[in-house]
Amino acid sequence: MNDAAASGREGFPASGHRARSGALLDGTLENLQASAIAVDDDGLIVTANSAAQSLLRRDASELVGQDFHDLLHRDRYGHSVPRTRCQIRKALLTGDTRHGDAEWFARGDGTLVQFSWLVTPYTPGPGVAGALAMLYEPKQGDRHHSDDGHSAPLTELDRLALLAETTTQLTSTLDVDEAMHRLAALTVPRLADWAVFDLLTERDEVRRVLVMEHKDGILVERDDLQGPMPPVPAESPMPLSRALRGAASSLAGPATYQGPPDSGIAVEQQRLFTETGMHTAAIAPIRGLRDVLGALTLGRAQQHDAFTPADLPLLEDLTRRAGLALDNARLYQRQRKVAETMQRHLLPQLPVLPGLEMTARYVPAPDASSVGGDWYDAFALAAHVHALAIGDVVGHDLDAAAGMAQVRNMLRAFAWSHPEAAPSAVVTQLDEAVMHIAEVPMATMILARLTLGDDAMWRLHWTNAGHPPPLLITHDGQTRYLDEAHGILLGTGVSRPRPDAVTVLPPRATLLLYTDGLVESPHHSIDQGFDRLRRHAASLAHRPLDSLCDSVLDQVRPSDNDDDVAMIALRTPPHGHVADEG
Repeated sequence: MNDAAASGREGFPASGHRARSGALLDGTLENLQASAIAVDDDGLIVTANSAAQSLLRRDASELVGQDFHDLLHRDRYGHSVPRTRCQIRKALLTGDTRHGDAEWFARGDGTLVQFSWLVTPYTPGPGVAGALAMLYEPKQGDRHHSDDGHSAPLTELDRLALLAETTTQLTSTLDVDEAMHRLAALTVPRLADWAVFDLLTERDEVRRVLVMEHKDGILVERDDLQGPMPPVPAESPMPLSRALRGAASSLAGPATYQGPPDSGIAVEQQRLFTETGMHTAAIAPIRGLRDVLGALTLGRAQQHDAFTPADLPLLEDLTRRAGLALDNARLYQRQRKVAETMQRHLLPQLPVLPGLEMTARYVPAPDASSVGGDWYDAFALAAHVHALAIGDVVGHDLDAAAGMAQVRNMLRAFAWSHPEAAPSAVVTQLDEAVMHIAEVPMATMILARLTLGDDAMWRLHWTNAGHPPPLLITHDGQTRYLDEAHGILLGTGVSRPRPDAVTVLPPRATLLLYTDGLVESPHHSIDQGFDRLRRHAASLAHRPLDSLCDSVLDQVRPSDNDDDVAMIALRTPPHGHVADEG
């Protein structure tokens, strides 16, 4: 890379003769009325005159230092042009003088525009070598597709490239809406001006879920044309009705729906052709592995060429890929719904504790199945004696959730059968059961007994099996991690004595038990997570308990967190205040 390129790429001010050369270069280009861009011998933009900045709708800061080809050059569909097929880049790098007509370029506002171009070697001074690219409006006769309304037919290579890109785009998402938007962007305006998706629901109802239009160089979603549709008629020969029943793809036009409509869907299709101005459309079913999922309509209004039967095999190839993608996305979303229902039933309703406030939160892992191994529990053992527990079974999937349910239920049974036992004794018994009964690899947990003393003060008696320590926050904002009674996690097969610890909870204090998803991050140490939780919790000590929990989740949970989070919080009453049991 030469010095001029380095200066432009890194944004450092030039010095000495390079500064004088740069000033000379800028001044020379400003004297040109045409749009002119100077590049170095690597193809990086060194400077661009005001005419070029205006034409491309980009400031100099957006141009200088960028690769001319990568930043600006596109095909007529807005995709990057392969470098091996770019005549402009070849001319820039070889130092030849070349000219071309009606190439597509990307403006700073996202629109595409056609320019003719001229590239020639340009060396204004020492240290500045490269080429000069001049852009200008092409003659009317040179314009392609979007100006005269005629589109060049796709070559076989173009078709294969489109199908390959469709496969890549659709298989990389499990969201139905995202998959449809991606397919619309791949087909419009490459094949049509309009893309219309009609999907069948699980109750065989029809909904027009997406209508996309290519307008002024961008894709626009037409909400006014979307919404519920009439039911699919059993015998209608109309193209959309047949496609929604799984029949072969077919062509349609305004004349197809000019006669008396035979169904409500035909009425909606008349409206669609009227509102969009489509003069031709190709309609194909979207088939899943077992059922018809819907139909895709590609329509042309601005493009003058009509669809022909030769276009239908490509459309069917596209909808075949769309069907597989939508099938997978629907199965995934159905699994998420089942998982969310399961999670709601697995996590308990909190009891009412006399004189105490209590609340809990559960947030699923962002990229998992909405369930996981994090859990909490609270239940009464005797009058003024309550059990609190929080834990984390390894994993965040349905297996972890099932294991969590086993651990929680066994813990309840052991704690209830020995209400006077120390927490460490109950957890020791649970650990033995986990090793021989439960299908759980490993787990962490805290079990605590909360008791009210004769002095009207609440005491916490707990043991910790490899879990993050509870945080105690006083009403005036002082904080302390309860890091005593820390023992080995469950499921290791190692037999060691488990410790217990006891502390008095001050009046109007907040006790926070949580899982590691609240404080762990792949990019920061766990100590940073603990410090972040402590500082934020201290600042929220005066908040109502529900507000404190919501704010802690919002402010403390790392943005790069990929684990679920469970949290249970309680607040003690003012000193001397004891509520009645019933």
